[in-house]
Amino acid sequence: MSPERMIFGDRASLVREFAERLLTDGVRRGLIGPREGDRLWERHIYNSAVLHELLPREATVVDVGSGAGLPGIPLAIARPDLTVTLLEPMARRVAWLEELTDDLELPVTVVRGRAEDKAVRARLHDQDFVVARAVSSLERLAEWCLPLLRPGGWLLAQKGASAAEELERDRAAIVRRGGDSAEVRDCGADVLETPANVVVVRRSASTSRSAGSGKRARGGRTRRPDNRRSRKER
Repeated sequence: MSPERMIFGDRASLVREFAERLLTDGVRRGLIGPREGDRLWERHIYNSAVLHELLPREATVVDVGSGAGLPGIPLAIARPDLTVTLLEPMARRVAWLEELTDDLELPVTVVRGRAEDKAVRARLHDQDFVVARAVSSLERLAEWCLPLLRPGGWLLAQKGASAAEELERDRAAIVRRGGDSAEVRDCGADVLETPANVVVVRRSASTSRSAGSGKRARGGRTRRPDNRRSRKER
C-alpha cells in the first residue's frame, strides 16, 4: 500500500488537491520553493502528516508558524477527529490558509498572530498539543509555545538530523520555561525512508493556571503522546 493510502486512507483525494495547490498557487505566492516539487511528498507532506502517530483522538492542536499549512493541513486531512488551529503572523500567508481550507472544506481555524502575543495566548490557551515545523530553536519554541498548553500538554517540534544535539544544548532553557520532560521521537518509520525527528516536550503538570488566560486549566488531565518509540532521554 502506498504511503498516501496508509496515512490518509479515503481522504487521499484531499491531500492530492493540497499538493497540487502547493505546486501551483503555493509556488506563485512564494510559500514553497519552485524546486521542491520532486520532494514535496516525502519531505513536506508525509513528513508533516506522520506527526499524527503522536496524537490521541480528539486532541486540540495548534500549528505555530503554519506558513504554507505544514504540518497542520496534512494533520487535519489525516485525522479529522482533531481540532486544528493554524497560527500564522503574515497576512499573505493567512489569506492563503483561509482560501485553501475553505476550498478543501477543512474544519480548521486560521488565526493571524504570534504565539508570544498576549491576545493569542488568551484565545488559544489550554491546548493539548502545539506543533511547530522549521520555526525556531527549541529554547525559543519553549518560551513561545509552552504557555499555549494546558498543564501536562505537549510541544511537538519537528527537527532535522541534529535534533538530539539541539535538545541537549537547550534542555536547561526548556526546564526554565516550564518543560519537565523532553525527548526525541522518530515518526513515520513504516512509511518514510527517513523517519521524521520530533522533539517532544511536556509542559509541567504542576502549573496551576494557563498563561495569559486568567482561567484555571482543565483538570490535571495528562494524555501522553501515543507513539512509544523514543530515543533514550538524555
